Amino acid sequence: MQVPREGTPTLVVSQTPLRVSFVGGGTDLAEYYRNNGGGAVVSTAIRKYVRVIVNRRFENDVRVSYSKTEVVPRAEDVQHPLVREALKLLDIRRGIEIVSVSDIPSNGSGLGSSSAFTVGLLHALHVWLGEEPSPRRLAEEAVHIERELVGDPGGKQDQYIAAFGGLRYIAFHPDERVEVFPIPLDKEKFEALGANLMLFYTGERRAASPILARQIREVRANWDSYTAMRQLAQDLFRDLKRGAIGSLGEYLHRNWEYKRRLEPSISSPAIDRLYERARAAGAEGGKIAGAGGGGFLALFVPPARQARVRAALHALREVPFELETAGTRIVYRAV
Repeated sequence: MQVPREGTPTLVVSQTPLRVSFVGGGTDLAEYYRNNGGGAVVSTAIRKYVRVIVNRRFENDVRVSYSKTEVVPRAEDVQHPLVREALKLLDIRRGIEIVSVSDIPSNGSGLGSSSAFTVGLLHALHVWLGEEPSPRRLAEEAVHIERELVGDPGGKQDQYIAAFGGLRYIAFHPDERVEVFPIPLDKEKFEALGANLMLFYTGERRAASPILARQIREVRANWDSYTAMRQLAQDLFRDLKRGAIGSLGEYLHRNWEYKRRLEPSISSPAIDRLYERARAAGAEGGKIAGAGGGGFLALFVPPARQARVRAALHALREVPFELETAGTRIVYRAV
């Protein structure tokens, strides 16, 4: 059993960004990238966060607080699967308290909150033990926990963007290698890109796992759509590298047209109506974030048209946000 070394922090707070995935989502599923030459996504971290507090507990047990509170004798008894497996992976058995809070609803947002939590939890636990893990190690461990130990369906992009942050092109190779490339926009274009993006909460919260499980079963039937989305990610990476941020709207629209065909519950008549209303008011493209079915509607809208789009979607809650350059980080530690 690991215990914190002398002089290590008694309390650690990590801050991990959520994300908006632009194009290529789904090609990070192993069922696709292992069998069809790899996958690729373009994604960005945003300044909305999951924060995890890890504290040395006076009682020699485990306390975990999220939407519910658990107090149990040992790590093996924790019900929250991600917390339980992270503690077991790092061989932490007792004497610890973990609290998580999020800027956005933690379930069904489509903004990668589950993986942001896992990455942030691992980051805080490593530092609590006196270690300084790399972003790649955190991403790899988070994938291992979520996909292999817990068995949740899904891809790899969320763990990597949470760990590395910024605006990234991420390539997934058939041999399980993952390459993470920064997209080098200057400060003016980076801020302009963020100023063209709008985010609206649909009010619908959906469980991603059933949608992803059905999507995975139909991967081979949708080979061509996945390959087209991978190509969109490669082309958008090329365009953004040369500063063509105005093309993002069209890429989003084309990617959404492919993605909504993959599985019926990715969209719905209500979501389709919202999207068409936004397009009619001036949005150049957009998508439902994450696996689909609800959560957040992300749109590319030139600033001059945003008031019209806001009025067209007046029934939805707009969530202002900015792009984030950093990945997970430790914002407080006390010895």
